[in-house]
Amino acid sequence: MSDSLLWSQLIADDQNAFSMLFEKYLSPLVNYGKTLLPSHEKVKDCVQDVFVDIWLYRHSLSEDVVVKAYLFSSVRKRIARLYERDRIFRQTTSLEDLEFSVRFSIEHQLITDETMELEVQQLNQLLNALPPRQKETLYLRYHQGLALEQIAEILDINHQSVKNLLQRAILHLRKEWKGTISLLLMFSFITS
Repeated sequence: MSDSLLWSQLIADDQNAFSMLFEKYLSPLVNYGKTLLPSHEKVKDCVQDVFVDIWLYRHSLSEDVVVKAYLFSSVRKRIARLYERDRIFRQTTSLEDLEFSVRFSIEHQLITDETMELEVQQLNQLLNALPPRQKETLYLRYHQGLALEQIAEILDINHQSVKNLLQRAILHLRKEWKGTISLLLMFSFITS
């Protein structure tokens, strides 16, 4: 079933549709949340809180949403609220102050020989050296397969800013890349 059909059924009180969406997105949302907050348990709580709110307020939800983008955005906002409430662990008042901390690792998808291994390690180093916002944008685009508009909604920035972040990240990677394998080929493996 498509996300939009499940979403419509959820709004119409279908617990089965709710469960299917929860099962489909729990792992990707927890993985995304862990890039913003290192505590697995707190991230899991935030994701579960998002789904609790969705169920509680299902009758007031809009049917005209991109479900995946809505869920990622909701988790991001929930983590921001957690940071605002919980200053014991980190002094911050804005999600802008958070550092996106995913560690790119694509070795298991690409390594076929020693030369490839060295190139993959170099690419991982280049990716991990990018500024947090650029890393997050690349993650959402290539790991989660989200459209630019959806990323803009999640990051609460405009469409052009997303394009700029992606362009700067890719230009930097192209400039610094010394490998023989095409970066385009590398990114196609990242998304699989």
